[in-house]
Amino acid sequence: MVALKLRHVAVATLRPRPQTAPERAPRSLPAKRALICALVALLAIGTGSLALAQAQQIQPPASNQAPVSSPAPAATPGLAPAGPATALPPVPSQFGIAPPTAAHPAAAPALAPAQPPVAVQPATLPALPHDLSPWGMFMAADIVVKAVMVGLAFASVVTWTIWLAKALELAAAKARAGRALRLLQSAANLVEASGAIAGKGGRLRGDVGVLLGAALDETKRSSDLGEDGIKERVSIALARIEARAGRSMARGTGLLATIGSTAPFVGLFGTVWGIMNSFIGISQAKTTNLAVVAPGIAEALLATAIGLVAAIPAVIIYNVFARAITGYRATLSDASGEILQHLSRDLERQRRHPAAAPAPIRSTLQAVQPTLQAAAALPRVSAE
Repeated sequence: MVALKLRHVAVATLRPRPQTAPERAPRSLPAKRALICALVALLAIGTGSLALAQAQQIQPPASNQAPVSSPAPAATPGLAPAGPATALPPVPSQFGIAPPTAAHPAAAPALAPAQPPVAVQPATLPALPHDLSPWGMFMAADIVVKAVMVGLAFASVVTWTIWLAKALELAAAKARAGRALRLLQSAANLVEASGAIAGKGGRLRGDVGVLLGAALDETKRSSDLGEDGIKERVSIALARIEARAGRSMARGTGLLATIGSTAPFVGLFGTVWGIMNSFIGISQAKTTNLAVVAPGIAEALLATAIGLVAAIPAVIIYNVFARAITGYRATLSDASGEILQHLSRDLERQRRHPAAAPAPIRSTLQAVQPTLQAAAALPRVSAE
């Protein structure tokens, strides 16, 4: 830039100007020569300044470079060291003025060789200190939480065992009761019904068979008593058998109700205990990192999960069995009604046709016949 400006100044100086005034006398030759020499000197000074600026841009000063703490890499064989920078030659001046030169090459420190790129290792996430599988959480839990989990697991096993045993028992009992009820409805009298229900073995089986046997036994035992009392006593005996059969069929369902109502609270106790231990561990570790907090809370919540697994099926199975037992007792009640109807028809048939009545009913009526005749001979009391 400086050289370009000096060149423009020299050209402008040497350019002839238009003469508006009368021409002056021409200058002397020595003055022109001196002016040309001055312009050449200025041009040389500008060129030297430009070379110095370029050298400073290529080699930064040593004071701006921070010291490198890492060890220098080993020199690679076969590569020659970098030589000093070559300075531009100075432009001679006619006036004997030496242009400024660039700094000595030895004064500028050599540039440090480029460091090889360091391989960046990928960051790895810290592994959780516990196994978060159900078995791992159980093994890492406190002894109290373990006891709660074992108890709830045992309650769940008991629930499914009762379901299997009681389901088979109810299915078999309902099948026998339904078959016996159909035989009672198709029989003509109690003796025929008892023979059909007993079958080839000659033994009354099932709760309906027990009801029928109780009615026949009470009829025999009441052979010397009145007819009206027989029906009442047979009805009482049948009601007691129905209640006993219902209690027998409902055996074990009370345990289901207990498990269904208490298992969630037992699991909640294990959860509270586990969370207390988790908070104690947090205070000892002095950190709220999720990797430290999560395992203890997960172990605590596992107790509640096991409690719900034990309670929900127990409640459902209990309700199913309650409805099934109610239906079974209704079947027994229908069978009792059929037995009482057969007994009433047999007694009425014996009164009208003694020879056509079955043997148990005939013996009963023969025993009470004198009482009935005496009662018929009594004078009737008028309502007036």
